[in-house]
Amino acid sequence: MLEELVTAGVAVGCAGLVYLMAAARVVKQYERGVVLRLGRLASEVRPPGFTMIIPGIDRLRKVNMQIVTMPVPAQEGITRDNVTVRVDAVVYFKVVDAADAVIRVEDYRFAVSQMAQTSLRSIIGKSELDDLLSNREKLNQGLELMMDSPAIGWGVTVDRVEIKDVSLPETMKRSMARQAEATRDRRARVINADAELQASKKLAEAAAAMSDQPAALQLRLLQTVVAVAAEKNSTLVLPFPVELLRFLERSGLQAQAQTAQTEAERRRRAEADGAGAQGAGADGVDDIDVSDVDRVADMAAAPDIAAAPDMAVTPDIQEAPDAPGAPDAQEAPDGLNAGRGAERG
Repeated sequence: MLEELVTAGVAVGCAGLVYLMAAARVVKQYERGVVLRLGRLASEVRPPGFTMIIPGIDRLRKVNMQIVTMPVPAQEGITRDNVTVRVDAVVYFKVVDAADAVIRVEDYRFAVSQMAQTSLRSIIGKSELDDLLSNREKLNQGLELMMDSPAIGWGVTVDRVEIKDVSLPETMKRSMARQAEATRDRRARVINADAELQASKKLAEAAAAMSDQPAALQLRLLQTVVAVAAEKNSTLVLPFPVELLRFLERSGLQAQAQTAQTEAERRRRAEADGAGAQGAGADGVDDIDVSDVDRVADMAAAPDIAAAPDMAVTPDIQEAPDAPGAPDAQEAPDGLNAGRGAERG
């Protein structure tokens, strides 16, 4: 009898151990357990830790609640400006409701993957090439909104979507490379022209400052010589010293000053001679007396004067000492003097 009891107890213990092993389940911290009892959803989701189910009646499905990183295969499409591109992306999503992820969708991972591919193709067709290359943040937000709306009903939320790579045709790459090169060349030329303008202004200011101090030019020349001589592989040759240049410069300036001074003296003398000639002419006219005019008229009426072929008409007026530019008075012949004496007598 005792042996039968022991055997029965051992059998019960073994059966309990088998039941415990079949019913015991462990849910990890990042998981949730969904129990389907006879095909129907149990009232609550099993939390992390040790849990028990009814073997043969309950079925436990564990759902991962971590953020899942899913790569989206490269999708080929035509942009709005008719450029063929291949775009791939990455989707980050997680399950927020384990029961919906099990009940409402057959395979939530596959569903999210297919939805990401279709949304990516739609975004490619609505966008231009420049937006795909430079405005990816806006496209990422658009993809996230397109995927998050249907995923909420599956107990899944899309955390973020990132466009990873945009592949362009080789012809488009060459065209964009030429465009970028031309743009860079234009910017380089504009910057170089601006630098030349600023340098010319500074050089003009430096030239104005050096013109006030002639010694500054010589000091600048010496600094240039020192800068050139610093290179050990260069040889500096001065064909003539700087002092010779200064001497020639001073000589040229002195010659110009003397020429200007001589010209000024000549002009002053010419002006002085002109003023003296005008004063002398005025004095000669005042010294002529009325008696001299009458004497000239009598000489013109005399027959001997009319017969003289080589005699001047007004010899006495020409003898006036103050008349400027008057020729020397010619001496009258003896006959003329005799006739003049007879008339006066």
